[in-house]
Amino acid sequence: MIPGLCQPACLESGLSSFPLALVGMPGSGKSTVGRHLARALGWRFVDSDHEIEHAIGGSVRVYFEQHGEAAFRDLEQDTLAALCQQHGIVLATGGGAVLREANRVALKAHCQVVYLRSTPEELFRRLRHDTQRPLLQVKDPLRRLRELYRERDPLYRETANFIIETGRPSVPTLVNMVLMQLELAGLVDPMQVPATVGRVLPPVSG
Repeated sequence: MIPGLCQPACLESGLSSFPLALVGMPGSGKSTVGRHLARALGWRFVDSDHEIEHAIGGSVRVYFEQHGEAAFRDLEQDTLAALCQQHGIVLATGGGAVLREANRVALKAHCQVVYLRSTPEELFRRLRHDTQRPLLQVKDPLRRLRELYRERDPLYRETANFIIETGRPSVPTLVNMVLMQLELAGLVDPMQVPATVGRVLPPVSG
């Protein structure tokens, strides 16, 4: 349990009628923050890419390379459509999920959506030693991140109910920032949302 966070299932509210979906660039912290949010809420954490990998029996990266982006985006659209119908989950979406209008519509219609916003420079600092992400295996990864950010940031903003600037906060701080935004929107009991943890730990990734 992260110090300063609610105990599991402590948040009884109207939010339980919706999935809580996280959107943002690769490396913005969706998986890390999502797991801890799910623990705080007493919900199930779901990663859409992991669901796809379970369905295809292999890695997203290999499928993408073998079958192309269009085929992958079809699978992603079907997966998100199904996940958006589930209750009591925290959903980490793929970085490119917002590229399809159908996904943006489904997320906006059925989820409370949080955009974990990170600048390309922050993402590069976190991911510069990452050898697993295809988007970084280019001559100039920072330039590539800037290109993706210019394309995707407006789409994340269009889809999101809430925007959280990630910067350098610790995981507990980011989780509490999300919970407080939900409280301000009347989606959680204000008496049950903990104060933001003030100390700053190493930046998140994932």
